[in-house]
Amino acid sequence: MRAVVYDRYGSADVLRIEDLPKPSPSGRQVLVKVAATSVNLSDWETLRGSPLYSRIGGLRTPARRTLGSDIAGWVDAVGPAVTRFRPGDEVYGDNLLLKGGFAEYAIAPESVLAHKPTALTFAEASTVPQAGVIAQQGTDGAAAGQRIVINGAGGGSGSFAIQLAKRLGAEVTGVDNASKLDFMRSLGADKVIDYRSEDFTRSGPYDLILDLVAHRSVFAYRRALAPGGRYRCVGGSVRTLLRVLTIGSVAGWLTHRRLGVLAVKEGPAHFEPVADLCVAGDLAVHIDRTFTLDQVPEALAYVGEGRARGKVVVTVT
Repeated sequence: MRAVVYDRYGSADVLRIEDLPKPSPSGRQVLVKVAATSVNLSDWETLRGSPLYSRIGGLRTPARRTLGSDIAGWVDAVGPAVTRFRPGDEVYGDNLLLKGGFAEYAIAPESVLAHKPTALTFAEASTVPQAGVIAQQGTDGAAAGQRIVINGAGGGSGSFAIQLAKRLGAEVTGVDNASKLDFMRSLGADKVIDYRSEDFTRSGPYDLILDLVAHRSVFAYRRALAPGGRYRCVGGSVRTLLRVLTIGSVAGWLTHRRLGVLAVKEGPAHFEPVADLCVAGDLAVHIDRTFTLDQVPEALAYVGEGRARGKVVVTVT
């Protein structure tokens, strides 16, 4: 099979196509013939090995030679202990532990996969498991009339988060670069901010901040929150995350605000409800561009450099 591999952390230049033996599933594993794999910021981080937490399991060299976790495709073979799937089934899921989606075939645990809704294409289904879940859990608890700001709202998770927050009746401010302002408005954002020209932490106050690219001071985040408000971050620099977990939690408690890192719950029980919203037409999937397997380096750079409006997908077969 053809697969995109890398042996050291670095830029997209370290990636290359290799012909590898087709893997065989064992135990509760499923072999998926990949149709589409969406690109997440986590793929870019694990390619570069930065922030440091992206090197978990592989401090000096990558733990997995092939990236790509949000996969969709057909079951090609199953391990002897698999009970929920059989060859030919259409499936999708977030294969975050084993990855391998930027290849013609990928091994995934049975537990991370679900049957693909027939109303969604493989490309659409591949966008949901990671980005959709982050958006849904990040906006959970939002209510009508609340003021919410989403930092990084023009990307994959952000494009879902704007729509989910608006469904709950919130007033949404989207923050991203200038090239995405119109896109965020089209998703329903009531106000948009170009982070290069305006500091969103000096506006507000906000009842909820969902920060998808955390890099600012915890005191700036606290300043932007209304009393009783909540700040949740997903990703960002190690320094910022550690400060949110330590200084931020204490400072927030003292001022009746809650600052913390979003602990994302994974698996079909969490991403299938998001897919159901897509099928019902209550949540739209926005795919900016699709790339081929040979174009994975370009796809990763496109997402990592912050150019993607919504999701980016690699179509494999």
